[in-house]
Amino acid sequence: MSPQLSAFDHNDTADAVFDATGIAARAKRAGDLAPDATLPDGSGRLVRLSDWWRKGPLVLVFYRGGWCGYCSLQLRAWHQRADDLARLGATLLAISPQTPDHSMRTAEDNQLAFTVLSDSNLEAANGFELAFTLPPELVSFYGSVGTDIPVLNGNGLWVLPVPATYVIDEEGRIRFAHIEEDIRKRAEPADVLRVVADMVNARALSVATGS
Repeated sequence: MSPQLSAFDHNDTADAVFDATGIAARAKRAGDLAPDATLPDGSGRLVRLSDWWRKGPLVLVFYRGGWCGYCSLQLRAWHQRADDLARLGATLLAISPQTPDHSMRTAEDNQLAFTVLSDSNLEAANGFELAFTLPPELVSFYGSVGTDIPVLNGNGLWVLPVPATYVIDEEGRIRFAHIEEDIRKRAEPADVLRVVADMVNARALSVATGS
């Protein structure tokens, strides 16, 4: 799937739209406590975020949807690092506002080896302060190319999360946050994995020294 392009993706209006959302100022950042949420996976099974971060490092990837080519590229890049995540005892959960059925299709189409969650009620996107209402020019564009976001997300809203990647430790503290106004750019898995490896090594040293 090639990335779906629009004028919004390629010119300075992207910066203006992002600034207007206020997300740069309010989104959760490194050092903040992560908000908890309980979301269904593609099968409808409920997954509580805190249940996973208590087991070890949790990587959260917020993406717009399977219709977004840049998001699919990002998810496939993470799929290729599944073994690295497993070696570090880390879990990756990918979150979008798509319905469970559309989330399941995204996982199947990209042959993903990790869990994809549905955030149709925007519980997680709002909790991390990433959700924003699309401006009229984007509503018109996506409508013109047949990307009916209110239907894909099952909530009747022209609302999406800004793409973001978080790493959360066992105490629920955010240790890494990447929130990107340019939807063509995402956190590199290698950079995120280095953060996770540092966390794992620091925890092992703490246990070994009893500190």
